[in-house]
Amino acid sequence: MSRDHLPTEQVNAGSADLDLLTVSQAFDVMNAEDAGVAASVARAKADIVRAVELVADRLARGGRLFHVGAGTSGRLGVLDAAECPPTFRTDPAQVQGVIAGGSKALVSAVEGAEDDRAAGARDLAQRGVGASDVVLGIAAGGTTPYVHGALAHARAAGAATIFLACVPKELVGDEADVSIRVVTGPELIAGSTRLKAGTATKMVLNAVTTLAMTRLGKVHGNLMVDVATLGNAKLRERGIGLVAQLVPCDRKEAEGLLDRAGGSVKLAVVMAQTGSSQAEARARLQGAGGVLRRALE
Repeated sequence: MSRDHLPTEQVNAGSADLDLLTVSQAFDVMNAEDAGVAASVARAKADIVRAVELVADRLARGGRLFHVGAGTSGRLGVLDAAECPPTFRTDPAQVQGVIAGGSKALVSAVEGAEDDRAAGARDLAQRGVGASDVVLGIAAGGTTPYVHGALAHARAAGAATIFLACVPKELVGDEADVSIRVVTGPELIAGSTRLKAGTATKMVLNAVTTLAMTRLGKVHGNLMVDVATLGNAKLRERGIGLVAQLVPCDRKEAEGLLDRAGGSVKLAVVMAQTGSSQAEARARLQGAGGVLRRALE
């Protein structure tokens, strides 16, 4: 079908002479376009909130979240999924990124892969997507066959579905349970949705996973208390700092607490605050659904 009517494909009047501008002038034009992205995301607030609530509910019941996309959309989905284990100490299987063309498409363009609707269904079938899961399909222009094939398979399997696009629903429809439309308008370079649409996509994915994980007790206040402190030196130092802040205590004591807690910031804090053993603190946290605030009450 023709895509000429889609706002992401149209010519941006504000950048029509981009190649004639100085670098400084071109930067100002680009920066002005980017400045409107946050407002576009804000206008989609109601649907983003619904998506967060849906994802949090499915994950709380043991389900999984799948980001599905092609090209830039797929790479952003994989990136968001990959960041969840170090940030929130989630099982890598809990949030997964699925990109058209597979792992090769992460580092080089596999352009034809996005047109294969059947491949979207096959890739989700291979992962055993079912009724407890939620699939978030990402297609900046709204038309990507691979993504629509994946969503159709997800619906047939009983999974919850979310669709994220940067064009109005009346121009390109969908049948997802939640439809997020962040209308970013014509790109600086006509059709290059790695620009404003890509920025908007990153913002929405940040909101969905960050706020869902917060509802699951992965964040205390605004602190990442489930950080994977065994991952590297930086994350360990962050964990020590968190324990020192939350107990509170000096860094040397915090380091000892963190070690006795097997690297878990939440366990270390509960042990220190309640005077309990690791086993007792673990049971207390489990009884509180993993939410540190409840465990300390």
